Amino acid sequence: MRRGLAVLNPYISFNQKYQNQDEQDESRNYNLMTRFIHDQFAKQYLTELLTPYGQVETSKDITAEVRQIDVLFIPSPQPAQSLETLGLLGRMSTNYDIFEPFRNPVSKSEIRSCMGKLFDVRADLERQAKRNDTRIDETELPQLWIFTPTASAEILENCNGTLDETIWGKGIYFVPKLFKTVIVMIHQLPSTPETLFLRVLGKGKVQRQAVEELEAVANNSPFLADIIQLVHNHEVIGNVSTTIRRD
Repeated sequence: MRRGLAVLNPYISFNQKYQNQDEQDESRNYNLMTRFIHDQFAKQYLTELLTPYGQVETSKDITAEVRQIDVLFIPSPQPAQSLETLGLLGRMSTNYDIFEPFRNPVSKSEIRSCMGKLFDVRADLERQAKRNDTRIDETELPQLWIFTPTASAEILENCNGTLDETIWGKGIYFVPKLFKTVIVMIHQLPSTPETLFLRVLGKGKVQRQAVEELEAVANNSPFLADIIQLVHNHEVIGNVSTTIRRD
């Protein structure tokens, strides 16, 4: 019997190894799928919100290499509506902006990648100004906003992220001014009307609460009705992906 078990054990180990590998592959594929779903939702959501106020481009290619900016926003000189309607998001959208939303906590590598895109855009603008023999003011350069549900204390320390609660409140971490980058921790934002449109980009309970608040203030607004429909479509797709994984 011992010899028989000795022969079978490597086989069991072999099968277990590949079973574990299959489970890891399935988990990795699921994470990629949910990230893609959230990425598409965030782009559509921000596009719907910001289009009345200026020019919006999503998945914008940058020339340095094959990389894309999630959402690029250039405010209109005379927007059809007041940006105050969007609360804190509106305050973020008064200049040339790059928005990079993440479903899961942002990593150091992802922050570096986002900042790389920012520097590529700025370099392109500076080259254009040089060709046109004009000067570009620092205020005309884009600002990068990274939306993440949470971020580790280590990342904030490495980025030297600091709060300005007097002006911006909790959850908004400014990287040193030279880099024109801000990390927005969605789950640290206070539950106020001003943060509502940003909290919709959160996860789980934070997002559900924000959607309920959004529905409560819709007041038959066609604009908000479209936003709510987009959010619900995202929820349906997310539920389908979860069901597929379980099956």
